[in-house]
Amino acid sequence: MTVKIKRIYEEPAESDGKRILVDGIWPRGVSKEEAKLDEWLKEIAPSKDLRQWFVHDPDKFDPFKKKYKEELKNNEEQKEAYSDLQKLIQKHDVTLLTATKDEKYNHAQVLKSLL
Repeated sequence: MTVKIKRIYEEPAESDGKRILVDGIWPRGVSKEEAKLDEWLKEIAPSKDLRQWFVHDPDKFDPFKKKYKEELKNNEEQKEAYSDLQKLIQKHDVTLLTATKDEKYNHAQVLKSLL
């Protein structure tokens, strides 16, 4: 199955497949109806400490990827959410949704590369 990434602020499309929000915090200015989510896997998001350290700095992206992968492996809630996401991808096309403005340096890109 295919995995795409979209900003949650973009219009939903039929081609999105299952729409899964992978941010830990609900995005500003988007209602639950507008989001048209199938899942919100907030537990899969990077920890607050990691997110605040990274701040989407391209120079920190490689160490961020390594630290985030470690979190996904070692944190029970994140590990379970990642397992749930893997199961969904085996059955459906999936669009990972995020509110981040930086479309290149973010945790959804890391997730997509792992999947």
